[in-house]
Amino acid sequence: MSKQRKRKLFFTALAFMLPFLILYTVFTIWPVIQGFYVSMHKWGLMGKQKYIGFDNYIKFAGDKKFWSALGNTCKFVVITAPMLVIIALILALLANRQTVMKKGLRISYYLPSILSVSVASFIAKNTFSPYTGLLNGVLHQLHILPANTELQFLLDPKLVWVVISVMTVWWTIGFTMMLYISALQDIDMGIYEAASIDGATSTQQLFRITLPLLRPTTELVVLLQLIACFKVFGQIQLITGGGPANKTLTVPIYAYNIGWGLKQLGRSSAVTVLLLLFLLIVCAQYFRLLNKWEEEK
Repeated sequence: MSKQRKRKLFFTALAFMLPFLILYTVFTIWPVIQGFYVSMHKWGLMGKQKYIGFDNYIKFAGDKKFWSALGNTCKFVVITAPMLVIIALILALLANRQTVMKKGLRISYYLPSILSVSVASFIAKNTFSPYTGLLNGVLHQLHILPANTELQFLLDPKLVWVVISVMTVWWTIGFTMMLYISALQDIDMGIYEAASIDGATSTQQLFRITLPLLRPTTELVVLLQLIACFKVFGQIQLITGGGPANKTLTVPIYAYNIGWGLKQLGRSSAVTVLLLLFLLIVCAQYFRLLNKWEEEK
């Protein structure tokens, strides 16, 4: 291929990519740069902004509330991300089976994903509320709970994480399940036919064929869920507001409270920048671990 043709193909590809690059720069890269700029200032809603360098970042070193929020965020990730990956895989395997209910299963599994975070949170809050909540009512009807006893899901520091995790899985699992279904449909059925002829059982086919071929999708799903869980905000803010006693306060909610509660936009921006850096470190370690596994194979 001549240099002139290569140059022409390059500029043609660039012309197609340019709208995306412009939008990505305006709506993703520029806000990050602007956020870092704000984090270097004492920036309120009113009055002059004062440049203070890295003072906003230094303050967080001894901020117990920030470290508590980071710990709560990591707790949510550890609880919820594995549940999302494993349950999505199981649902995808069930929904991909050749049955009469195949389409119905896919629709029912994906349906909660179309709800807004406010609607999904409202459903969760009313399901787990005491006295009028659906779950407490069912437990009373089944005589599992005494008539004068109510489970305080939203006030118990341990049970509240169950509520948030279950709600998040129920609400967001549809997208992850569809990724797995798409990957399952790309697997050549001839592989399974050959395995059956060789005497492989369904269990052997699952662990020797399906799961290994789904590994690239699983790696992508894990990465997406890690990022999504670290950014959790809406459902926790609407269900608990970070309570009880800040036990569900996450880093995004902490940044929101500083920015719009205390009107300290500089400190709030510093929190988001620190979260971004933490996420980059986590993602880098994740890719490092994947590369290590590849080298050991």
